[in-house]
Amino acid sequence: MTDSTDLGPEDRKIVTLARSVRARNGVPEGAAVRDETGRTYAAGTVALESLKLSALQTAVAMAVASGATSLEAAAVVSGSATASDADLAAVRDLGGAGTPVLLAAPDGTLRSTVTAG
Repeated sequence: MTDSTDLGPEDRKIVTLARSVRARNGVPEGAAVRDETGRTYAAGTVALESLKLSALQTAVAMAVASGATSLEAAAVVSGSATASDADLAAVRDLGGAGTPVLLAAPDGTLRSTVTAG
């Protein structure tokens, strides 16, 4: 595992935002993305009877709905050590295959960084 202090300040920020959403909303995962202008969007898991979205899918949707045209990075805070194919596809659709996705434990410790590709 990598201490999140090894990250740059902008990447630490999205991990912190993702962690905060998860804790505040009591959801299984929190996520945050940073768009091409540096704006950030944070979201938690959506689990309605008629709509189910992961935290990362929700954060990407928020970015798109706000006019983002690309992503610089994404972060997920979860009990899971991996990102789903659907999560990576959402990031890839907006940010491209090389977009880094930071995977962090609930305490904010960085587990790994993968690309959306």
